[in-house]
Amino acid sequence: MTDIDMLYRLFLSCPGGVVTDSRRPVEGAMFVALKGSNFDGNRFAAQALEGGCSRAVVDDVNVIPKGGDNRYFLVDNGLEALRMLAREHRRRLGTPLIAVTGTNGKTTTKELLRAVLSRRYRVLATEGNLNNDIGVPLTLLRLRPDHEFGIIEMGASHPGDISRLTEVAEPDFGIITNIGGAHLQGFGSIEGVARTKGELYDFLRSRPGSQVFLNAGDTRLSMMAAGLDVVTYSIGEGAAVYGEILDCNQSDGCFSFRWHVRSNPERHYEVHTRLVGAYNLSNALAACAVGVRFGVRPEDICLGLANYEPVGGRSRLVDTGRNRVVADAYNANPASMEAALHNFAQMNALHKMAVLGDMKELGEVSGSEHRRILRLAACLGFDRLIVVGPEFKQASESENFSVENCPDAASAARLLREMHPEGCLVLLKGSHSMNLESLLPEL
Repeated sequence: MTDIDMLYRLFLSCPGGVVTDSRRPVEGAMFVALKGSNFDGNRFAAQALEGGCSRAVVDDVNVIPKGGDNRYFLVDNGLEALRMLAREHRRRLGTPLIAVTGTNGKTTTKELLRAVLSRRYRVLATEGNLNNDIGVPLTLLRLRPDHEFGIIEMGASHPGDISRLTEVAEPDFGIITNIGGAHLQGFGSIEGVARTKGELYDFLRSRPGSQVFLNAGDTRLSMMAAGLDVVTYSIGEGAAVYGEILDCNQSDGCFSFRWHVRSNPERHYEVHTRLVGAYNLSNALAACAVGVRFGVRPEDICLGLANYEPVGGRSRLVDTGRNRVVADAYNANPASMEAALHNFAQMNALHKMAVLGDMKELGEVSGSEHRRILRLAACLGFDRLIVVGPEFKQASESENFSVENCPDAASAARLLREMHPEGCLVLLKGSHSMNLESLLPEL
């Protein structure tokens, strides 16, 4: 059995933190060897030590040099040791943690929370998409005594995923942004998605003093949160924090909104965001609710939201010099694709072109959902519609739609190079694996 006290003492003696990739060793770090179906980190422990790591945690005794080497620490299972170490660190520091999960918008919500809470507190938040069995422990191990809040994003593609992550992070607060049809190949159904995301609520029910930030306009989530201590937010009146869109057709394509606190409804606050897509309003209101709950001044909440720049390929408007591009190609599922298309249709432009990439991991409903999204896109009347990937190709052929099919991003890049579009508003939307962001140089 792994000696967690000894492991934690070794961790504290490693000023470089924890790494799991021997190709990127950090001076003075603890290397934890992980195993998967196609890799075995134990084989690279010596390489990590040679690269500057001061300790190597391994679960294969055969990689430890003959005669011993006190830089190695043997555990039963590398991943489980990483999880145990992260939980121990989280418990010893006791930093208040907010967990964020949901089908759509969890990364944007996490970043908006960071933007708001950072106006008053020292905040650690998940970087990038490190939201899985490895990423969550690594994030927790970056906590330092001077951090006053932690924001942990939790992703899931199979039942039990969120439960495992909450067992490690032990959050005090939680947000489920929404429930939608993503990763249905792993979940099996919307109900499966709801049960898995709801594992966050299940954990918080068992944690004294916990609290949930709840979109009061979401009937499903409201039912799931029964019996929990909730702070509500909503589009429209009725919640503790509520708001409405002021304008989603600004010249820069971003939306403005007004928000209120129920305890003082006569006072309102206005924010012009840098986010494309009015569907992000609920994410912004969640950040407002969190800020109010933790005593961030409303004026600072507004500044945090107004100054937030979208990360990666999420809801950002890119001016290429020839065209304006709504780059929203980090992730895609039917709900987010539908929202993006409706928002794009409302934006002001003389010429519009949509480039849509396949939505991955939809299982049995993949064909019907791709056909449904294609019908919607065709009805919205864009000047050109390009689809990328075999799923959309099959959908367009079965529906006999007049669209331009490309098997992959490279083919789409060649088509755009030939077209050389100018003066267009372009939507790039698809699953990350479709690599639609690579099309920006051609636009």
